[in-house]
Amino acid sequence: MDWRPLISVDPEVMHGTVCLRGTRIPVSVVLDNLAAGESPQTILDEYPSLEAAHIAAALAYAAELARERILPVPKRA
Repeated sequence: MDWRPLISVDPEVMHGTVCLRGTRIPVSVVLDNLAAGESPQTILDEYPSLEAAHIAAALAYAAELARERILPVPKRA
């Protein structure tokens, strides 16, 4: 999925935080909720300005970040 049409950065919106286009909802909020085990439907219910495509775009954005940036991961003992 091409996340670019659904994600934006605007210094006038949320101090330039990466947000879902047309909302003031940071991508990180959606990702944090998903990581906490919330279902996409629950997130959509909690944030009525979101559409299902926004959630898919947030995941695609995170996947691209994971491919582009390597973070140190502790070795298993």
